[in-house]
Parts: sequence; structure tokens; C-alpha cells
Amino acid sequence: MTGLAVRPSIAQGQAMRSDDRPWRWSARLLAISVLVPLAVILGSWLYFDPQVWSHLGSTVLPRLLLNTTSLIVGVGVGTLLLGVPLAWLTVMCEFPGRRILDWALMLPFALPAYVLAFVFVGVLDFAGPVQSGARALFGLPPAWSFEVRNTFGVIAVMTLVLYPYVYMLARVSFTGQGQSTYEAARSLGLGPWAAFFRVSLPMARPGIVAGLSLALMEALADFGAVSVFNFDTFTTAIYKAWFGFFDLHSAAQLASILLTIVLVAMLVERHFRDRARFTESGRNGVQRRIRLTGRLALGASAFGWGVFVLAFAAPVVRLASWAWGAAEDLDGRYLDLFLHTLSLGAMAGILTVAAAFVLAYAHRYHGDYSTALSVRVGMLGYALPGSVLAVGVMLSLTWFDNRMADGMEWLTGRDIGLVLSGTVIALLMAYFARFLAVAYGPVESSLERIRPSMRDAARSLGAGQWETVWRVYLPMLRPGLLTAGLLVLVDVMKEMPATLLLRPFGWDTLAVRIFELTSEGEWERAALPAVGLLLVGLVPVVLLVRKSGR
Repeated sequence: MTGLAVRPSIAQGQAMRSDDRPWRWSARLLAISVLVPLAVILGSWLYFDPQVWSHLGSTVLPRLLLNTTSLIVGVGVGTLLLGVPLAWLTVMCEFPGRRILDWALMLPFALPAYVLAFVFVGVLDFAGPVQSGARALFGLPPAWSFEVRNTFGVIAVMTLVLYPYVYMLARVSFTGQGQSTYEAARSLGLGPWAAFFRVSLPMARPGIVAGLSLALMEALADFGAVSVFNFDTFTTAIYKAWFGFFDLHSAAQLASILLTIVLVAMLVERHFRDRARFTESGRNGVQRRIRLTGRLALGASAFGWGVFVLAFAAPVVRLASWAWGAAEDLDGRYLDLFLHTLSLGAMAGILTVAAAFVLAYAHRYHGDYSTALSVRVGMLGYALPGSVLAVGVMLSLTWFDNRMADGMEWLTGRDIGLVLSGTVIALLMAYFARFLAVAYGPVESSLERIRPSMRDAARSLGAGQWETVWRVYLPMLRPGLLTAGLLVLVDVMKEMPATLLLRPFGWDTLAVRIFELTSEGEWERAALPAVGLLLVGLVPVVLLVRKSGR
């Protein structure tokens, strides 16, 4: 009897190990699909041209490094100065308007940086209402003006768009500490400021560093906002090298420099996050907030509402008024733009969510070292700018197309041309690498809520690996899968640099239309597609607000 009982368990274990292989190999292939474009970019230095880089090194590269450094430092300081105090005030203090500001301060997530940039320039530029009104009101000369397209302007816009990253994660950290931690510091003789800087702020540092790193990665990856301000960074230089000089290898080499900067930033962020580990208070949540009165209450309320108005309310009102004035532009072209945008987002969402499920499932149940490494490599794409991935994808597909064309010509004597380059497949590859991490988070979170015993129960009842996935996991993961797909859909619809560089002929999207109109200074007409993107972008923000509230 004992021998009979052992044999099925051994056979079952062997069957389970054989079933594991497709998941492990699938995870490795997905990681390779993200890694190949990056390896191709680094390999572009094999085509090094000393004359080109002598020119770039003496004219372009110093300005790019200076502008990129200025942008990173300015956005880093700005997002910290806005995000951390706002998080502390809304979590730990009570003042007029706090309940509304608690969630309203996340709404700038829905506004793409390039949209706020052209609203900012359109309002404050020479012909905008601010300078025109100042000349009329104060009797200034007609030629009087001040320049808004400068370093300070682009830093201000990027800060207003990206501070919610720091605000949201710092808010979670302060909430996790609870009021008891702050009160304990006060009871030991520390004043309000000392308790904040010596206790609460250091304990929240991991969340703040994580939010700051996300904000800085987005600033490095931005193309649309810096283009509106004519502020040269590596992303604009990549675009000019590709479409201005038709030099894809120089574009790839510039992309490799940006890739190196991003990888170094990721290593620095991981180092500081690993060092900054604190134990949260056992009493999570804030039971009793500090009630602000008088000038303190007025100052806190003015600070919160001022940031909200500048970052979201005023730009949205201006966009709505411009869009209403440009309503006659609304014709059949916009239906095509919306369908292209929506179809790209839907295809990328389905592809990315399926890949995210494979990675998450393989990592949870077959978590050997190679699978864990595959997951880490797959998550790398989100930290990379769309322009970098676009260059890597184009070089990879061009090489593959050329080899395939050579083989077909040798076999059939016919030149089939380029099959994959310049198609929707190239765009989907870039979206997949860029947003796989976005889909992985909700899927992994939902998967962790399913106990392994449910899988074991299904297998003990005779269900195979694939039947267990289809009949048990997918139905239970439906909310997480839908959330992941929605987030990818919206991110793809707002994505500009990769779409601009890789889109097939005739496949313009709302984001591309905004870029074309803002490049010509048509702020009012650009408001129409911008409003559409804003309305779509509010969907994941509402989900974030609801999840944060719970």
C-alpha cells in the first residue's frame, strides 16, 4: 500500500516539473525580447564615425549634458518641495479643504507633460493673454516681452506634472507611520519641526526616493514638453539625428548615452532604497490629525489649492475654452485619429497583459534564479525613454528584415523588401518593452491574493496545468487583468516619442497630432486632441484615487 501511494506522487511531481518548462522558457523569451533592442543600441558603437562625433562633441554634446543635468536637478528639487509637504499636510494635518485636496492633488497624473507645456507657453508667450494684457494694462511698448521658453519654464512645467509621483508614495509612507510615531517623538521633547525632520521624514525616505526616481525617469524620457520649449535634451537630439540627418547609427549612439544615464540612475536609486529600510509603526493609519488654525490653516489651504489650480484646474479650463473655439476642426480625421489611438492601445494592452501574466505566474510558482532574472530584465523597459526603445526596435527589425530578404531572394530570386520595419509590429514591440512593468504590477498583486492551496486542490482533482490556469486563475485574476490592461491602454494612448518615430505611414494618433500642431504654434487647435487624451487619462487616475482611499 505504501509503495502504491508513493508512485502517483512521484509521477505527479515529474508531470508538474515537465509542465513548468513552458512557463520558464516563456519568461526567458519575454526577457530576451526586451533585452535585444538594448543590446542592439549598445552595439551601434561598432559603426563609430570619428568625424561625426568630433562635431557632436564640440557643438551638441556639452549642451545636451548641461540641459539634461539642469532638468534632472530642477525637477528633483521641485517635486520634493511640492510632493513631500503636500503629502504631510494631507495625511497628518486638518485644515480647510483637506478632504478634497487629498485626492485632487493626484489629478495632474492625467495631464501629459506636453499638454501642460503648450498650455503654459500659449498663455505666457508674447501673443498670449498674460503678456498682451500686461502691455495693455500698464501701457508698455508693443515690443515689450519676457521669454518663457527657458530652463526655468520647462522645469516648472515638469515639476507640476510629475510631483504626484512623490506626493502619492510619500503619502502612503506617512499613512503607514501613523500618528503614534510623531506623537512619540514629541513626547521625547522634540518640537514639531524637529519631530518631522528627525523622525517622520527619515522613516518615509524609501517611499520618497521611489517616487522621486519615477519622476526623474519620466523627466529623462520626456520628448513632447522639451520640444515645445525648444529645450534640447537627448530625446530631442535622437529625433533630430534620425529624422533631421537620417543617421540612425548616430541616433542609436546618442540613445546609448541616455541609456547609460538611466541605468546609473536606477543603480543609485536601488542602492539608496536598500539602505533606507525602516519598520513601520504597528498602528497603521492616522487616528487623530493635527488641527491647524489661523495663519497655519490658511497657509496650508492656500498652498494645496495653489498647486492644484496651477497644475490641473487652470490648464483644463484653458484647454476647454480653446477646444470650444476650435470645434469646427472636429471632422472625420479625428475619428481616424481616435480609432488609431484606441486600436494601438488595445493591441498593446492585450499583448502586454498576457506577457505580464506569464512572467508573474512563472515567478510565483517556478521561481528559480533564471525566472527571477527574467522578471527583473522584463521590468527594465519602463525606466527607458520611448525614443531609446524606438531606435533599438528599428535597428533590430531592420537587421532581421534584411537577413530575411536576402534569404528569400536566394531561394526565390525575388526581393520581398522590408516586411516588419515601418509596420504596426514595430510599434507594438516598443510598447511591449516600455509598458510591461505597468501591467506586471496589478497582475502580480492580484496573483499574490490567490493561495497556493487552491492550485494544489485543482491539481489533486485531476486538472492539468493549463486547465488550472484557464478555470481557476484567469477568472479570479479578472479585476487585476482589467486594471493592468486599462493602465497600459491609457499609457499607450498618451505615449509620444516611440509613436512619433515608429508609426507606419497614415497611422497618426492623437499624441502625434498634438505634436504636429504645437510644432506650428497652433495652441488652440492642439487643444482638441488634448482634451480627448485628458478625458481618457482620468480613468486610471480615478482608479488610483479609489485604491489609495481603500
